[in-house]
Amino acid sequence: MKIQTQYSYEKTWRTTNEDDLLKIIEEEVGDADPKGTLNYIKEAIKTGKVILVGGCRFRKLSEEKNDK
Repeated sequence: MKIQTQYSYEKTWRTTNEDDLLKIIEEEVGDADPKGTLNYIKEAIKTGKVILVGGCRFRKLSEEKNDK
């Protein structure tokens, strides 16, 4: 699954690899478990939801966008 991120001050979404996702989550949640938070995000966005963690939004890259 490809995940896109967008900070609250950004206008565009960008596809983000898992290492960078973990760094973003660690910055946003501090001492909390970044891997556990990423697993939660992956489960939540499967249905098309957008998840907000701190100042960053996460969403699943839709299949339609992969074809463009």
